[in-house]
Amino acid sequence: MPCNLLVILGPTASGKTRLGVELARRLSGEIISADSRQVYRGMDIGTGKDLTEYGEIPHHIIDIIEPGCEFNVFAFQRSFLQAFAEINGQGRLPVMVGGTGMYLEAVLKGYRLMEVPDDADLRRELSFLSDEELAGRLKGLNPRLHNTTDLQERGRLMRAIEIAEYEKCHEPEPFPVTLSPLVFGIRWERPVLRERITERLRTRLEEGMIGEVERLYRSGVPYETLEFYGLEYRFAARYLKGELNRNDMFQKLNGAIHDFAKRQETWFRRMERNGTTIHWLEGSGDPLMEALEILASDESQRQLNADKNLIKQLSPQMVP
Repeated sequence: MPCNLLVILGPTASGKTRLGVELARRLSGEIISADSRQVYRGMDIGTGKDLTEYGEIPHHIIDIIEPGCEFNVFAFQRSFLQAFAEINGQGRLPVMVGGTGMYLEAVLKGYRLMEVPDDADLRRELSFLSDEELAGRLKGLNPRLHNTTDLQERGRLMRAIEIAEYEKCHEPEPFPVTLSPLVFGIRWERPVLRERITERLRTRLEEGMIGEVERLYRSGVPYETLEFYGLEYRFAARYLKGELNRNDMFQKLNGAIHDFAKRQETWFRRMERNGTTIHWLEGSGDPLMEALEILASDESQRQLNADKNLIKQLSPQMVP
């Protein structure tokens, strides 16, 4: 079947949005964001939405909920399916762009997910356990746990246990669409990527990232909540609380983003080991032209295979 989904992934500051938008522009596509933070309204600078880059290209799963609301991988997958159906229904090409590995795999691997209701009785039972005991229980329920952020906060720990217990007794629905994705990744030499990350952080601070965090706090989003909306919001909140001076905030945040980029790259390598084919594009070259060449080659190969299959169906004796 023809490619019905383009995917653009890469570490932070790799240039995913720009490439995704240019491909969407040339291929009559629309962007589906696979970013766990860009769903929140008012969180623009810190999440790197770069909305001006989209121009006339429609985009989905951006600015859809208010800060403080829960948004998880199930909600993302449900939003993706809705956007995918809408874009396909208009005869256009979905282009998924992002660096949140769990969101990407929820689509590419067709995770069978379900909506899990709150369990008050289980919550009461868990409330008597220490954080260490909760972590042990979650690991017992899910020995191959990938999302280790669930282990870092008590509320997330309890919710993860609630989900794992529910899944033991309920069968999820199958993934409802058949995808034929073509996945591109953008890569840079590590020193160059570090420079790009540092420069982008300076730009975000100049554009008013600290003011954005302060506005969120004044609008009713507690600092404790901002801690869990990503590194930029975590360190800016600590600066605003007086726990860090501006220089320390910049240095610590910059280092943390570099470490985060390494973890993203590790996740992408694991995706490849688990069977996802990623066509890597050199960020320092011309990733757009490289991607278009791969797309043309992929389409030619698909057409060749289709022709061979047609010949086999019509005249099996003609094909050795």
